[in-house]
Amino acid sequence: MAFTQDILAELAEIAPGSPVAQARDTRDAATQHAQGSYQALFDIQEEAFTADERYSVAAKVAKWHNANELAAHYAGFGLADPTSARLTPALEFARLLTFSPVNATPQALNTLVAAGWKKESIVTLAQLVAFVSFQSRLLAGLRLLNGKTVADSDIPVVAGAWHTSAKTQSGKAAPVQFTQQELGWEPWLAAKPLAEFTPDEQAILAKFGHTDSDYFRLLGRNLPVLEQRTLTDKGIFYTPGGLPRAERELAATAASKINGCIYCASVHARKTSQLSKDDNAVETLLAVQPGGILSEGQSTRWQAEIDAAAALSVTPPALTVAHLERLNAQGLDTLQQLDLIQSAAFFAWANRLMLTLGEPYLP
Repeated sequence: MAFTQDILAELAEIAPGSPVAQARDTRDAATQHAQGSYQALFDIQEEAFTADERYSVAAKVAKWHNANELAAHYAGFGLADPTSARLTPALEFARLLTFSPVNATPQALNTLVAAGWKKESIVTLAQLVAFVSFQSRLLAGLRLLNGKTVADSDIPVVAGAWHTSAKTQSGKAAPVQFTQQELGWEPWLAAKPLAEFTPDEQAILAKFGHTDSDYFRLLGRNLPVLEQRTLTDKGIFYTPGGLPRAERELAATAASKINGCIYCASVHARKTSQLSKDDNAVETLLAVQPGGILSEGQSTRWQAEIDAAAALSVTPPALTVAHLERLNAQGLDTLQQLDLIQSAAFFAWANRLMLTLGEPYLP
């Protein structure tokens, strides 16, 4: 089956030429590769993780996000039996990634292995759940930008918990609080050895600077999805105009605080500090304790941006028209609001992979 339509435009009811359509055209790389990621995950025929199994997982994850249009879309392709011996543990893993990725442990991966899941299929499963988490949030943001309704969510928009164990599974020193320090990351599932990639695949890894990274060589067990994901990332964060880059990184940091991802926050808080030259404000954000309001102590503009990014990052997402009105009041136009939404939504994807396939350590 071929997927040639822009599924997000269709489900968000975006008319050609509308302000939202024009903003998405300006961000054509992000638009194209979000669709490309969808195609890489679903436009396949693979016995190890069949299409109807993928649709079953995707429909359930979308439903958990209150993304009813998206859930109906996936359900329309035909679903595998969710009570099968293979899908039961897969859906338990999907629920963990969806609602509490910070609680993931190596045991969750071991359970999948015991149920017959191979490393490649586990990586694809994690990518699929994380992608639908991104896609559901992006759809909610696009619908609101387009003046359409979204389902209500009464989930509190507060900072999440994070790992506080002083040691990783392998015994390395682990960070127990948010930091701007550079961190390492170790996988719970073996990264694919570089020598096992073909020369063409090695060239793709090298093009994106992924060759020496355990994280990316683990995700490289499904290289087409990794490539589309990387291009989506670049289309969201490394594009001119629109929202200042520092504020896109701020949205990524806020999302990482919601999800408890110390590793992602370390990278993007550091970039926010470097670009904004406001290290004190970034440290204030990182210091918010679980259950706290992330925007407290920030400037009025950053409060509006952090609150919107945080609301989009809880599960189910709680972004509302009122959040967009506050962004409007701070002078953010449609393109800038799209940049903020895409930046926060992307870290629903990134955080879930970082938190459930491995953990950070202090180098």
